[in-house]
Amino acid sequence: MKILKLVSQLSTLTCRKPLKKFRLESKQWFSTYTEEPELKDFIQYIDSLKNYEKSGVPKDAGTDSDDGFDLGRMRRLMDRLGNPQSNFKSVHIAGTKGKGSTAAYLSNILRTEGYSVGCYTSPHILSIRERMSVGRLGKPVSSKTLNCLFRRIKQSLDEAIILENGCLSHFEVLTAVAFTLFAQENVDIAIIEAGLGGARDATNIISSSELAASIITTIGEEHLAALGGSLESIAMAKAGIIKHGRPLQLILGGPFLPHIDCILRDKALSMSSPIVSASDSGIRTAIKGVSTFKGRPSQSCDLMIQLDCDFQLSIELCDLNLSMLGTHQLQNAVTAACTALCLCNQGWKISDGSIRAGLENTCLQGRSQFLTSKEAETLGLPGATVLIDGAHTKESAKALLDTIQMTFPDSRLAIVVAMACDKDHLAFAKELLSGRQVEAVFLTESNIAGGTSRTTSASVLRDCWMQASRELGIKVLHDRIAEYRELFEDKYICSTRDLKHEILVATENSLSDSLRFANQILRERTWNRSGIIVVTGSLHIVSLVLASLNR
Repeated sequence: MKILKLVSQLSTLTCRKPLKKFRLESKQWFSTYTEEPELKDFIQYIDSLKNYEKSGVPKDAGTDSDDGFDLGRMRRLMDRLGNPQSNFKSVHIAGTKGKGSTAAYLSNILRTEGYSVGCYTSPHILSIRERMSVGRLGKPVSSKTLNCLFRRIKQSLDEAIILENGCLSHFEVLTAVAFTLFAQENVDIAIIEAGLGGARDATNIISSSELAASIITTIGEEHLAALGGSLESIAMAKAGIIKHGRPLQLILGGPFLPHIDCILRDKALSMSSPIVSASDSGIRTAIKGVSTFKGRPSQSCDLMIQLDCDFQLSIELCDLNLSMLGTHQLQNAVTAACTALCLCNQGWKISDGSIRAGLENTCLQGRSQFLTSKEAETLGLPGATVLIDGAHTKESAKALLDTIQMTFPDSRLAIVVAMACDKDHLAFAKELLSGRQVEAVFLTESNIAGGTSRTTSASVLRDCWMQASRELGIKVLHDRIAEYRELFEDKYICSTRDLKHEILVATENSLSDSLRFANQILRERTWNRSGIIVVTGSLHIVSLVLASLNR
């Protein structure tokens, strides 16, 4: 069955009431929805703190140096709260890409086995509660539970903020709240995603005795300035989560460049930490095709692990159905499975069936997510195929294109992009343009974590995409949107196919207009055949789209 038909079948899954009038503006990121009223005081409290997700991270702040974040500040805060992180075992995850997906896979594996699991990730899409899930069901912490916890520890937080001269950050306090929540709820194990780097991240207060395993998923050139300026310094920063002593395992996702692999292995050797590689030659994987599974597009895979290290890791999962698409998500699944097998070696009971079910039941918003036909209609795009993905690096752009090639190999693309200012816009643009499937690119703006200080202007993005097209030798129509707007708004019969067939690159302040024009151009240029509207560049623009579906 064609994947296009599979996506259209999703309309039966989500039946939301359409908006009477759809209007989605890029400046409205967090204001397009209202946080739960019960959390008003908590939200206002943490929003009053320094938020580096909103303002950007200072140079070298994530390095293990004099310029790095002060972990002593975080340790003093946890002391004041009674060191709740010592009440449960943790799996600590660092890496450039794949942290959230690996955390979701592993959490679901453990929940399927019956464990009570705490999972802490960032950023969130719609509600800050998404950062903390707790229990056996995997749902975000309830507003009531989070609010009661906040009120219970508020005095301690107030005292700590005064003691630190107001220097405690948004992320540090959220991390402390998450650890306290997991202790309060008596979780069996917590899956903790590092926020930035590893060595000086607020999550890196977990001691060796509290750690079940460390995972480093991938190493890439993101947050370069904050992590020392090179791929090697990024690897060293993320290797900072490796703790000393056996039987703690370091699970490496990868694959890594040889010299980066050496950096990570040398660090593990110095800490006497055994290594398990999820890219080892004893692991074989294959994607056999795309179909539907539990009503969602999924990739049918074979996953076989046969490793002999200090102990044996073995599992064979044939016809594994993953709802998160792409070879990168299969690699994340392998990393999670390897970690589960390592936990088995430590005495945790995890069956092969729980590993399979946990992997198959994992699905995250904004990661290669095809909207249902009902959701597309709510956006004012009836009949359109819409793919949203938070890709914002060269590597994740390539993974996005690979996923599209796997699911819609002959489809043309209209891409809507908004990005943060600290990303490599040129490399991102070159990767997406190199796919040779693009009909149009609409460059817009989105608030980042509720603020504009990290927002990249549409005009800056336009310049980068124009440069990328020149370097790739691709001809584009620059800012012909006025001509298209006149055709569409006047309902002029003349087809856009009559315009010179080159890639349209345009800036557009309105995200809703960008989506509307993207849909029109695809319909005209592809003669109403297969086309995909791709919304990408950050999880923040993805959140803006998803927020409109939850109003």
